[in-house]
Amino acid sequence: MKVYKFGGASVKNADGVRNLRQIIDEEQQLFIIVSAMGKTTNALERVFAAAQKHDPEAAQAEIDLIRENHATIIADLWHGPRKLERVEALFADLEAFVAANNYTAEEAEAWYDRIVAYGELISTTIISEYLNYAGLKNCWIDMRSAIRTEQRHKDAEVDIEASSPLLKAALQEAGGTIFVGQGFIGGAPDGTTTTLGREGSDYSAAVVANILDAESMSVWKDVDGVLNADPKIFPDAVQIAELNYLDTIELAYSGAQIIHPRTIKPLQNKNIPLYVRPFGDKRKPGTVIRGMSAKVDVPILILKKDQVLLTIRSRDFSFVLEEKFAKIFALLEKYRVKVNLIHNSAVNLSLCVDQSWHISEAVAALRKGGFDVMKAENMELLTIRGYTDDLWRKYARGPQVFIKQSTQATVRIVRKHQ
Repeated sequence: MKVYKFGGASVKNADGVRNLRQIIDEEQQLFIIVSAMGKTTNALERVFAAAQKHDPEAAQAEIDLIRENHATIIADLWHGPRKLERVEALFADLEAFVAANNYTAEEAEAWYDRIVAYGELISTTIISEYLNYAGLKNCWIDMRSAIRTEQRHKDAEVDIEASSPLLKAALQEAGGTIFVGQGFIGGAPDGTTTTLGREGSDYSAAVVANILDAESMSVWKDVDGVLNADPKIFPDAVQIAELNYLDTIELAYSGAQIIHPRTIKPLQNKNIPLYVRPFGDKRKPGTVIRGMSAKVDVPILILKKDQVLLTIRSRDFSFVLEEKFAKIFALLEKYRVKVNLIHNSAVNLSLCVDQSWHISEAVAALRKGGFDVMKAENMELLTIRGYTDDLWRKYARGPQVFIKQSTQATVRIVRKHQ
């Protein structure tokens, strides 16, 4: 069994779906994980935002646009307008849920998960039905009942031990040898829909590969493989032929858009190689990630945007490091604030964190808890592994730099957004 994952960009239109069909054409034992088509998740987030405002008309307007976009793709694939009953049923379910207009702030994350999950449910339904129409028999799998997560919404972690019998039973019941399932979504113990965090489809695919003891996992992207930097930001980016699991985890933690940070561990546990390959040309080798690899001989630059710099000081000037860490990080965890860099002195603790829904609440709680907190927004975190003197001079100097931390191999720089 192989596992293939296709992101939203690779199936954003009918040509992308037909290309998926060509890529999998010769496979006999395959589990396909697919994301929402194109920018559907962003559109569904706007549906959620309208629901938060108790504005069902605005939500319905967004749903109409999503429906129209998918109808265009379906018409192209089937060479004319066509109604797919299962797709229509999903849209009807989404519309009914939003029209109920009973959103509450206490259930924000659960509502978010329920709404955005329709992107994957709709895309995989269209693709599964198209593959059957095009002569490739396959079975559609509902990952909400096949993947069990913790009881947490918006960034849930998968319980692989609990998921294993569920997924295997779903495949046995479905029969066949080629399966299509959703990335990014699962089901909590209470039966509600959960999501695994943005870009969580990679994580979904790795969990499936682990449970099914796959021979390999491939992620099909719009680049030739893993690059040493984002080419949209650093035009001289070059491809890396191979990476090991450990380096990939480090890069993902630093914010690299190579792969979802949770993806590697399920693969590492079963020593399953991960291929990052271009969906535009399946003949190209891409990049392989595995246990052992050649040394990377080029600097790797990772820019993480949408950061906030929190500088925290105890009002009584006590030693933050020794006395206050537990209280501070407990509050940050309570409000789901993800810390990406820590810098401390005797009385100050500086944290570079992701911009998030609850960051203002976290700051208020810290102030109520006896801390002075300064918040600097519009920040970014640049990590350079294998940095050179030229790169240090270029990026680690200047008034826009707030913090820089360096080791022999890596420098991390918190700076004002450029």
